[in-house]
Amino acid sequence: MTRNYYFQDIVRSRTATFDIFGVGLKKHHISAMLEFDVTESRSGLRELRKKGISISFNAWLIKVIGSVIAKHPEAAAYFYNKRKIIIFNDINVSLIVEKKIGDARVPIPLVIEKVNKKPAAEISEEIDAAKGRELSSGDIVLKKKSSAYERFYYRMPGFFRRFFWVVLLKRPKAAFRTMGNVSVTSVGMIGKVNGWFIHKSVHPISFGVGSVLMKPVVIGNEIKAREVLNMTVLVDHDVIDGAPMVRFLGDLTDFIENGKEMD
Repeated sequence: MTRNYYFQDIVRSRTATFDIFGVGLKKHHISAMLEFDVTESRSGLRELRKKGISISFNAWLIKVIGSVIAKHPEAAAYFYNKRKIIIFNDINVSLIVEKKIGDARVPIPLVIEKVNKKPAAEISEEIDAAKGRELSSGDIVLKKKSSAYERFYYRMPGFFRRFFWVVLLKRPKAAFRTMGNVSVTSVGMIGKVNGWFIHKSVHPISFGVGSVLMKPVVIGNEIKAREVLNMTVLVDHDVIDGAPMVRFLGDLTDFIENGKEMD
């Protein structure tokens, strides 16, 4: 009898995705679905390329996020206890880089450290270097060889893996060293998505970067076709209230739409 189905292996690095989603459902995140007019910003990046300065759009966004959070550090704070939050001086951003290992495309985590202190061009170079690095099937993270502890994590039963994340989040200093304090997930660089996506995260703040689409926007008294970026932001309500969150999002809009941090 001929089977009308087949099995496909799940790449090992996706195991952490399952666990993060499960633990992330318990976080007290507020979701903000935003649109940014990035016409001028993208034009500025194209002008820089003409001058020989290559900065990717995502790298520039990461730099902007780091700079705005530096102005509002409580947005990326970890919940410490009922009386305290813990704020780190540096902004370390976790993102996913898709790598090809064998015949499979595998999501591999990368942490870019101190984005608030690096120029956008350096962040762009760091991402490009990570994309170009050769990996073996045994590697789980970028920038360094996977440790024995990391490999052991993927062999544990699901309950123990998720318990690991719960314990880690109760130790903010260890969590910061392991995964930073900001998460950026970009689907817009893979293909066009006409809308938003609601992601999940265990980070204090995370950004779901969607596609840049041509949309009609009112400029003065005219309707013009503009490049508009869709983005979802998850903010931990345990560490930041509504009013400071709105001020943070206001500065984020200002930086993104006015092309700041390109120098």
